[in-house]
Amino acid sequence: MSEPRDYLEITYKSINCFANDGKLDAGELGKLLAIAERDGVIDENEKRVLRAIVKRVNPSEIDADMQNKLVELSEKIAD
Repeated sequence: MSEPRDYLEITYKSINCFANDGKLDAGELGKLLAIAERDGVIDENEKRVLRAIVKRVNPSEIDADMQNKLVELSEKIAD
């Protein structure tokens, strides 16, 4: 069986999210997380990519919705 490639889709879509307005919002992060979850497992490549995406988020742009989504993501990708 071949290795899942969802992490590549997450990477590509995150580029589009940041490119449209330079920011990532809670809705966009939720869509990226949904890609990782659609097969029922968030694998190590998906976790790695999601962590890298979150590192690009400017702390001054985090609103309450984004903070909640970041907490949710953190709980799902914690090791």
